[in-house]
Amino acid sequence: MTRFALRSWKFALAAFIVGGAAFLCTLAAGLVLSGPVLPPFADVKAAHRLSDALLTDRHGNVIHEMRVDPSGRRLEWFALADISPALCSAVIAAEDRRFRDHGGVDWVALTASTLRHTLSGGSRGASTISMQLASRLDGAATPRGAKRTWREKLRQISAALALERAWSKDEILEAYLNLITFRGELQGIAAASRGLFDKDASGLGEAESLLLASLIPSARTPAEAVARRAVRLAERTRSALSAEEITALTVETLGRPYRIRPQVALAPHAARMLLTGEAGQRVQCTLDGELQAFVLEALNRQLAQLAERNVRDGAALVVDNATGEILAYAANQGSSSSAPHVDGIRALRQAGSTLKPFLYGLAIEKRFLTAASILEDAPLQIPTAGGLYVPENYDREFLGPVSLRTALSASLNIPAVRTLMLVTPDAFVERLRALGVESLDREADYYGYSLALGSADVTLYELVNAYRTLANGGRWGRLKIAAGEAGEKTVSVMDRRAAVIVSGILSDREARSATFGLENPLATRFWTAVKTGTSKDMRDNWCVGYSERYTVGVWVGNFPGEPMWNVSGMAGAAPVWLDVMNHLHRRAASRAPKALAGIVARQVSFRDSLEPPRTEWFIEGTEPQEAIAVERHHAVARIVYPQPATIITLDPDIPAELQRVSFVGRFAGDTHEWRLDNRVLGSSATLAWKPERGRHVLTLVDREDRVADAVTFVVK
Repeated sequence: MTRFALRSWKFALAAFIVGGAAFLCTLAAGLVLSGPVLPPFADVKAAHRLSDALLTDRHGNVIHEMRVDPSGRRLEWFALADISPALCSAVIAAEDRRFRDHGGVDWVALTASTLRHTLSGGSRGASTISMQLASRLDGAATPRGAKRTWREKLRQISAALALERAWSKDEILEAYLNLITFRGELQGIAAASRGLFDKDASGLGEAESLLLASLIPSARTPAEAVARRAVRLAERTRSALSAEEITALTVETLGRPYRIRPQVALAPHAARMLLTGEAGQRVQCTLDGELQAFVLEALNRQLAQLAERNVRDGAALVVDNATGEILAYAANQGSSSSAPHVDGIRALRQAGSTLKPFLYGLAIEKRFLTAASILEDAPLQIPTAGGLYVPENYDREFLGPVSLRTALSASLNIPAVRTLMLVTPDAFVERLRALGVESLDREADYYGYSLALGSADVTLYELVNAYRTLANGGRWGRLKIAAGEAGEKTVSVMDRRAAVIVSGILSDREARSATFGLENPLATRFWTAVKTGTSKDMRDNWCVGYSERYTVGVWVGNFPGEPMWNVSGMAGAAPVWLDVMNHLHRRAASRAPKALAGIVARQVSFRDSLEPPRTEWFIEGTEPQEAIAVERHHAVARIVYPQPATIITLDPDIPAELQRVSFVGRFAGDTHEWRLDNRVLGSSATLAWKPERGRHVLTLVDREDRVADAVTFVVK
């Protein structure tokens, strides 16, 4: 066949195709009623699912976005009115110039495309925006990019015509822009504009719009080819932008990895707890978004100040006393964290002095002690199966006799250990477990007397709820973070009277001032009760306290366990606690607990002006009968002589059988007995003993076989 004959044949074929176009139009129109059934616009919009799951606060505001669908990146649906007009114009110019004029199929473009294909063998193309959208909505349609048979093309035409009959032009364009894939996994205009330009679709400029429109034919096209498309589109739309500007923006934008930054990321750890991984899921929690943001800011601000003292991590928890609802869950400050995925609220850390209020509360409840009882802050040695346990105070100084109020307020260690000797570790462990400290999963012997100083590992979550129990008068209940979660019935786990007395001690600024001064991070202008704690080698420090309505707990340290550099609870966690408490009570009052039935107030004074006179609260039946000095019967039994590490040298001029050592104790009547190296010696307050050379352990034991005091001494 000659070249002329071949060309004549092609023109004849083209004429036949053009002549058949009207027939196809009529046929497609007739198939509308029997073609694919497409959903209404409202259903398509409602079915749009984000690739993220959303966590909302108690007010319904989104506080965290979490990616859960790896198949594509989809963000919120954008209304057409909120999409940049420049983008709409660019997309129409690139994909469907007569979009506003045709009824779903651009027959002119389709015919021209068919002619080009027939004459030159190029791609047919000519799919309108309506046709592309119809194919996407038609589940049986050929996937985008795959070759279609004439039957499939006819089905696409039929679907487009049906779509135009049911939807408005604006609805079609809006759905198209929200469903089309622009680049890689970026599906929809919201994801594309955020991922490539880090801005909303409403803020897209002309150059950005040309670039996005040029991505639609193929989302994986190399940057250079996309730039050429964008330049041609700019020429077609008579844009004032130069080819250089467009090319530079395209190459720069597509040459860097795209990343969609979460609009809100205030509660990642709470989100991981509550979101199940379902795309588009929206879960409401009890957190308050405004408070959560404030707590994070306060925590970050304090950690920035402590960075030079080797502090990188922190966590804070805020709960409502009455409901148990968690209002702020700042599990990891994040910006400089050494382990940003660790949940600092659930992580086990050494408790330090934060357990002392519950120890003294138990002793008061059991009527072993009162707030006015005298405890010895003096050197102490306790024989244990592993050897002598020798506790020390934080500053390695000793105050001598002090009241329980002072011992707790000043966080003295030796009086706490003496109190645990009275209460017993078994009873204390049982009490802590009743308070929800479930991390104490070993026998009491494992923790020993060091438990009084917080040697056990606990979580901030457990501590905060235990202190909330104090705030609620000894009633314990579970914390809640899921909105709508039914509240569990609270149970009484400690004597309400003892809880109120301990709360009074923890709120006593004057008693605390002997150690910390009147103006310190624990001093609020409204009623609060609070305790700090610092673990061994300054690896953890805590501040946990409560007002009438809220309980706030703060921890700072390093998740890997590295020690901080001279950072106590007062310097580390307490400033954050104070900031949060002040924020919570900027418009709300906080009142002290009222005296209950079964609690009596008495004026007490102390012998030798040990402490200033004051009004003290007592569980009824434990109070002094009149305003007198708190005498010995209120004091804990102790060994007066010998003192720990005493060395007794026998006198060579006195016959050995005549020499005696006097053991002197402070206790009433026959309430205690002496034991030397586990041998019972007697029960009188003063006891004469025939000395024996060597090292000895002397203990003072009560009627229930509890060690009240113990010393080690040597006879030479």
